Amino acid sequence: MEAVVERGNMFAAWERVKANKGAAGVDGMSVAALLPYLQEHWPQIKEELLAGRYEPSPVRLVEIPKPGGGLRPLGIPTVLDRLIQQALHQVLQPLFDPDFSESSYGFRPGRSAWQAVAQAREYVAGGRRWVVDLDLEKFFDRVNHDLLMARVARKVGDKRVLGLIRRYLQAGVMAGGLMSPRVQGTPQGGPLSPLLSNILLDDLDRELARRGHTFCRYADDCNVYVRTRRAGERVMASLSRFLAVKLKLKVNEAKSAVDRPWRRKFLGYSLTWHKRPRLKVAPASLTRFKEKVRERLRCGRGRNLRRQITELSPLLCGWVSYFRLAEVKGMFETLDGWLRRKLRGILWRQWKRPFTRAKNLMKRGLGEERAWKSATNGRGPWWNAGSAHMNAAFSKRFFDEMGLVSLLDYLRLTQGASGTAVYGTVRTVV
Repeated sequence: MEAVVERGNMFAAWERVKANKGAAGVDGMSVAALLPYLQEHWPQIKEELLAGRYEPSPVRLVEIPKPGGGLRPLGIPTVLDRLIQQALHQVLQPLFDPDFSESSYGFRPGRSAWQAVAQAREYVAGGRRWVVDLDLEKFFDRVNHDLLMARVARKVGDKRVLGLIRRYLQAGVMAGGLMSPRVQGTPQGGPLSPLLSNILLDDLDRELARRGHTFCRYADDCNVYVRTRRAGERVMASLSRFLAVKLKLKVNEAKSAVDRPWRRKFLGYSLTWHKRPRLKVAPASLTRFKEKVRERLRCGRGRNLRRQITELSPLLCGWVSYFRLAEVKGMFETLDGWLRRKLRGILWRQWKRPFTRAKNLMKRGLGEERAWKSATNGRGPWWNAGSAHMNAAFSKRFFDEMGLVSLLDYLRLTQGASGTAVYGTVRTVV
């Protein structure tokens, strides 16, 4: 605990919390208000931590949409508790991380989703053309506190630290003005939760390594690569038993499967069926991306086109940067065409009347006869957005000059001239 509250460690924790920003907890305190609060109250808080008496505040329940539908509960700690959790994380991470499996990639320094995906491709290229795709049902909601604390206690002897971690696990959840106690689970949203999940699931990694399996795990997303379907079915059955008995976790049968890797997705990516498989964007990831774009454009149909493009750019750049490992590039070109068509459709809707449409088409260089024929064709916005007259009036060059990010061009830029992406650390938001 002395290492946790040490001045340098707390300052580093404060810098991290400040950089992450984030919403206020149940007390309504913002990140900006934390420093003045600490200047007045830190001596008392530090004394309580060193004496093992500090009591965390309840977390604020926030539900966000899940990519596959439904809602994911997040527990937002107060900004003070985020600071203390971050300080704990900085002391505990170096204790546990060196002994974690080489096949574990999530929430670890110097490791990334890109590395996990690249390693998965190598396993498939090496002849392991069946995957055991494990999905743990409500993992963060079902973590057994006693099992987790027993594993933390293997390397942490300070009872004050152990007591504080358990109190964080048991801190109540505030929703609708009512507080509910928590007897299991670790809330997503706190700095400490990712490390605690890796500590618990390290037992799964060790069991897989003991059996000689090749696998990739990113948080609770685990893929085991085998050579035959029969082997995969045996692995699925035995791992389901192991997780239920040893870790009190349940495999989600509806989302888990033994299948070909090119029929499944892993961290947003999928593979081709070739002997030397190539990485591609999984169809489900593509569908979610298009829905996000539709939502952004739906909210701003009355806006100026340049403003819409400006507000769309961070989404496009972030998405294509994450999928920079993709080797199947035709889809990015198709998406570019789809994006330009969506924007042309917005222009067509904004013009409304045939006279306005004809006038604007003539401004863009179309002849009078062609402009009037196009403006009065009676077709809908989507049809006209893909037609020859709108493509001629608003070409790719026009959108390039407006600042629209070309996904294909940006992909080539991030991959470099050699076409090989540089692996690094990235936060996964797929």
